[in-house]
Amino acid sequence: MSNVPADLKYARSHEWLRQRADGTVEIGISDHAQAALGDLVFVEVPEVGRNLAQGEAFAVVESVKAASDVYAPVAGTVVEVNTALAQAPETINQDPYGNGWIMRLKPSGALSAADLLGADAYGALADAG
Repeated sequence: MSNVPADLKYARSHEWLRQRADGTVEIGISDHAQAALGDLVFVEVPEVGRNLAQGEAFAVVESVKAASDVYAPVAGTVVEVNTALAQAPETINQDPYGNGWIMRLKPSGALSAADLLGADAYGALADAG
């Protein structure tokens, strides 16, 4: 079973979202996703200031096995990216919910609970797939 922190929300496409005190959200890929990809060798992050629609691809993570798009679980504007991933993409493998975050986004509206999964629901999805 994958590591699925209870304090996060999850997208069906295996991204996680953490609400921050300043109103922004931090986004990365789940432990399940990084494990499925294997050792990451490259991460392409979005540009700061980019406006994203919910479900839009915003990053690419590439492993020795495959390349995969990463999708925005909510709409908003990119306010910060994790530039350290350019030199150390393996950070996502080592710490997907901490230093392995990919971007911080200012949501364009209220977060819809209907579009995001809690830890239990995401854990069941990840274990099933």
